[in-house]
Amino acid sequence: MVEPLILVLGLLAALLALAGSVTALLAARAAWRFGRQLPRQAPALPVSILKPLHGAEPGLRENLAATLAQVHAAPVEVLFGMAQAADTAGPAATAAMADRPDAVARLLVNDRQHGPNRKVSQLVNLAAEARHGVLVVADADMRMPPGWLTAVTASLADPAVGLVTCLYRGEPADAGLWSRLAALGIDWQFLPNACLGEAMGRANGCYGATMALRAETLARLGGFETLAGVLADDHALGAAVRRLGLRVEVAPVLPEHRMAEPGLASLLRHELRWARTLRLLDPAGYAGMGVTYPLVTGLLAAALLPWSWGLPPLLLALAARLTLALAMDRLLGRPWRFGRILLLPLRDVLSFAIWGAGLARGTVTWRGRRYRMRPDGSMVEA
Repeated sequence: MVEPLILVLGLLAALLALAGSVTALLAARAAWRFGRQLPRQAPALPVSILKPLHGAEPGLRENLAATLAQVHAAPVEVLFGMAQAADTAGPAATAAMADRPDAVARLLVNDRQHGPNRKVSQLVNLAAEARHGVLVVADADMRMPPGWLTAVTASLADPAVGLVTCLYRGEPADAGLWSRLAALGIDWQFLPNACLGEAMGRANGCYGATMALRAETLARLGGFETLAGVLADDHALGAAVRRLGLRVEVAPVLPEHRMAEPGLASLLRHELRWARTLRLLDPAGYAGMGVTYPLVTGLLAAALLPWSWGLPPLLLALAARLTLALAMDRLLGRPWRFGRILLLPLRDVLSFAIWGAGLARGTVTWRGRRYRMRPDGSMVEA
């Protein structure tokens, strides 16, 4: 006979598996609708791309070359920034510029720090050198498709739009297991759930991998300097733009987030930083993310309940998660691979464990430094 407490826990897990299965199917539909959107059509605007660099991550030269190769019908300059001349990203940037001699690009070295957020400090330094009226922040681990720049700047021709951002897909930078699992977390978890959140008007997202805004809008906000003390600078920038009464739009273009994880520890550090940042920004929303792991709760239901009760939620959860994974792979143009699908249970269990660890307070590691986050979102070195 099943103990009452175990029965209650099993039934709760079954309900969560059911709710998570419905959520997975809704997320798949939202992602498909997002994938059918077309970018806005508007006259091309002159753009300065600000790209902070730190370290020679795998594929960096190709990532930077893709930024330099943008097809855009207006003047473009690309500003690469480093804090130290000895930074190992320098040779990759120099080589990328040599590959594209027709591109207007500069490599700037400036070690001035404006706060604990070192990426934002580089943005402050780069923005001071920008020549054009539209600024686009782009992370170095992103590989952009040729039409990315036009897609993310077209909406800024509308004065009611204050900032444009975009979602992204995952792509392993190497053949290692941990890099592949990191990319699957983007494709099968982050991307569809972000599409669902945007469709419901719940996400209020500003995704730091790409942020485009007019220089005059940034000036009204007080410049990037106002973000130098916070960890989630992208979220803070989006919120500040909305407080001006301007819209934040998500452009329908998906650059590749090149994931390079040499081991499990590295993967855990990165994803735990994202998790704890999300919890700090939206505790209730973060708690609600627990429903997005139906395969795990389905496994718990099967383990705690009699098979006649516990097996149906597990099978439903498995079917829903498989449907979502296959739908996302088709949307992203990925070929069917059985070995890739076999990683789904491992990826979901890992995601659930990181989500659970993110519920607890703790420090985060970013660019080799450990930080403690305050309740107001500011950060200090631990």
